[in-house]
Amino acid sequence: MAAPDIASSPPRTIARWALGGALAFAGISHLFWARKEFQAQVPDWTTEYTPLDKDAVVVASGAVEIMLGAALIALPRERSRIGLLLAAFFVAVFPGNIEQYAKKRDGFGLDTDRKRLVRLFFQPALVAWAYWSTRSR
Repeated sequence: MAAPDIASSPPRTIARWALGGALAFAGISHLFWARKEFQAQVPDWTTEYTPLDKDAVVVASGAVEIMLGAALIALPRERSRIGLLLAAFFVAVFPGNIEQYAKKRDGFGLDTDRKRLVRLFFQPALVAWAYWSTRSR
């Protein structure tokens, strides 16, 4: 008898769909109404070592968020791979959160050192959410 696929349990499915929807929404906001806010999170070094400006980084990361969010919902058989990619994405964008804190950049209501510091602790939670909601065992 095969072991049940715990990744398709109702709590994990709900968590995965919620994360997918949140990612799609955030990605769309990168492209339209929140581009300036997201630019506060782009590390300065990205424009020094790539041919991209901060707006291009925001647009690219928004497109990636939309794709990952849609994939979480539309490709259930690939959820383990997508979960790992998403966890890696959350790790990859973490330096932007650190730079926002270190350089005291306001954005999304993060207008105090305390708020920016608290925000740093949410990124590991996102990594864990992506991993937990997509694991089969």
